[in-house]
Amino acid sequence: MEPKSLFDAVARETEQARAPLAVRMRPRTLEEVVGQRHLLGEGSPLRRLVAGADGVTAPASLILWGPPGTGKTTLAYVISAATQRRFVELSAVTHGVKEVRAVMEEARRELGMTGRETVLFLDEVHRFSKAQQDSLLPGVENRWVTLIAATTENPYFSVVGPLLSRSLLLTLEPLADEDIRVLVDRALTDERGLGGKVGLAEDAYEHLLRIAGGDARRALTALEAAAGAAISQGEAEITLQTLERAVNRAAVRYDRDGDQHYDVVSALIKSIRGSDVDAALHYLARMVEAGEDPRFIARRLVILASEDIGLADPTALQTAVAAMQAVQFVGLPEARINLAQAVIALALAPKSNAVITAIDAAIADVRRGLAGPVPPHLRDAHYPGAVRLGHGAGYRYPHDEPGGIVAQQYAPDAVKDRRYYHPTRHGAEQRYADVLDRVRRALGRDGS
Repeated sequence: MEPKSLFDAVARETEQARAPLAVRMRPRTLEEVVGQRHLLGEGSPLRRLVAGADGVTAPASLILWGPPGTGKTTLAYVISAATQRRFVELSAVTHGVKEVRAVMEEARRELGMTGRETVLFLDEVHRFSKAQQDSLLPGVENRWVTLIAATTENPYFSVVGPLLSRSLLLTLEPLADEDIRVLVDRALTDERGLGGKVGLAEDAYEHLLRIAGGDARRALTALEAAAGAAISQGEAEITLQTLERAVNRAAVRYDRDGDQHYDVVSALIKSIRGSDVDAALHYLARMVEAGEDPRFIARRLVILASEDIGLADPTALQTAVAAMQAVQFVGLPEARINLAQAVIALALAPKSNAVITAIDAAIADVRRGLAGPVPPHLRDAHYPGAVRLGHGAGYRYPHDEPGGIVAQQYAPDAVKDRRYYHPTRHGAEQRYADVLDRVRRALGRDGS
């Protein structure tokens, strides 16, 4: 047995040495896990799962929801190791119900014979059909396994209700740059990683953080490629040029917290406003490649849709809001397509700033004190005593009138002759301008 054990140990060591850097550097304890502080605090559900209430491990199934590279697989390994359970890993991409049932049967047998529990880590659970997900329920309900299912898609849409209700849902967040730095520094110096064989220039470090975009696996994969290139060339330090060649991705000059951040987004908005779709796509690409928060981009597009297009194309706001929702639902990298669609549509839409001009003019009057009391006939007349105060007296209900418009005073005296909305004749706003002219004449407000 000794030679076999020695052989197995050497084989495992060789396999570990050949494993990707991201695998070799996978944390072994919760203390080594970086980021996800909202899940790792004292008394958090995750720590209670590992340590157990009153020190007794309490099994529970988990659904880990978060973007790629945020530690879903890592947490599964850590939980398994900390609780000394048997660990089985499946992927919904390459496995099906047959493999799931085999794991369940083996787990039930192991539990009955030795009392040892099994952790089943199922990656990409959203790729399982409803029927395939249902096959997990007996093992989860009977606790033959502790299921840890990972997904990058919203589990409320992608995971069946019975499985969701039997599991603890934990949401993982993209890692911050400081978290990625900790992981990269550890990989550069730790014997499991690069063991100090090569350094990393600061400008290359900054570019690596941009490439990572909050994804630890992406950061370590790029670092490993660049380190291999530097070592093969006899270089003691990974330069920006070496990193760029290794990952085939040019460094984007962009500081997410500095002038470039504001300059590039300003250029994006002004290019869309100016209807230059190609320039707008260029600036969008720069922001995406630099690791800009896609939610920030989406928010700016929603603002622009009303500020620069408005009623010249009433669907512009719908397009922008849909893109914002898609960003939240899909996430990068796929959400770049949704953002690009919105940018193209907004850039090519007819333009009008009449909406923002109207509301800002109204606000300016309010700030100048031009407000005044609400006309009595428009005041709320539904509460006891309102009629005695004269509220609602003389109000004419527009739906009872031919044409649905009643010429009565709506604005307070101080601003009853003010006009705030001045539509353009661009796009669909031509129609609104024509309607507005007719409405103002019907209200007796067709004068200046």
